[in-house]
Amino acid sequence: MRIYIVIPCHNEADFIGQTLTSLVEQTKVATQIVVVNDQSTDESAAIVATFAKAHPYISLVNTTSSTAHLPGSKVIRAFQKGADTLDDAYDVLCKFDADLIFPTNYLETIARHFEQNSKIGMVGGFCYVEKNGNWSLENLTNKDHIRGALKAYRKACFKAIGGLKAAMGWDTIDELLAQYHDWHIKTNEDLHVQHLKPTGMTYNTAAKWKQGEAFYGMRYGFALTAIAAFKLALRKKKIRYFFDCIEGYFRAKQAQKPYLITSEEGTFVRAHRWKGIRAKIGL
Repeated sequence: MRIYIVIPCHNEADFIGQTLTSLVEQTKVATQIVVVNDQSTDESAAIVATFAKAHPYISLVNTTSSTAHLPGSKVIRAFQKGADTLDDAYDVLCKFDADLIFPTNYLETIARHFEQNSKIGMVGGFCYVEKNGNWSLENLTNKDHIRGALKAYRKACFKAIGGLKAAMGWDTIDELLAQYHDWHIKTNEDLHVQHLKPTGMTYNTAAKWKQGEAFYGMRYGFALTAIAAFKLALRKKKIRYFFDCIEGYFRAKQAQKPYLITSEEGTFVRAHRWKGIRAKIGL
């Protein structure tokens, strides 16, 4: 099974070396790894170049995008830049962040999941963050969701969903569209990945309405948006996050921003979300 990995990287000199070390030490080594240096002003590119010199399957690509560190669009545009340099001979395509340490059996394990069940379209482990010397689950989402930091796609699934959307919410849209196309999502709780830089810690203030805008783009409607925003606010322990989401939703609606999915896909998404909510409350 041929595994290709694309790693967007912006000023990750403190971490990218650890990420690449954990990948070259895998029990099943990736066929190709592309690191996309997106306007880094630190030593990120030099560190990657050193790895590329020692390991021919690692390459460095430079790109220039917006200097604003907004969630979603910047990282996916960098990912696409890297993906465009790859051929089509892969079986699994991964989008990994540049601040992760993978257990040595990570790629071997996800490959085994894909091999054992042809209906599995996406596989991922779980991110853990360091708190007071201990590594604990970065509990920002449900356990049936694969974090955007460590996505792995079967080629047929990736093509069915049309690739990744350059917008916040891309890592939810991909799973919803995968299920729309009858692919299964597989998470493995035994795969503990160390996340060296907690999610969102470098986002600027312009990002605060982006989640609500994403809910609008996913055609959630107001009721689902309010429920999802409330759940996220509770997880983040920031009630202000709820109001920012709602404001973002109405800003997008007033501006009539384009939707991220089709009307038919939106009907599926809403039905799927309501089904999940009813199941959780026992209805």
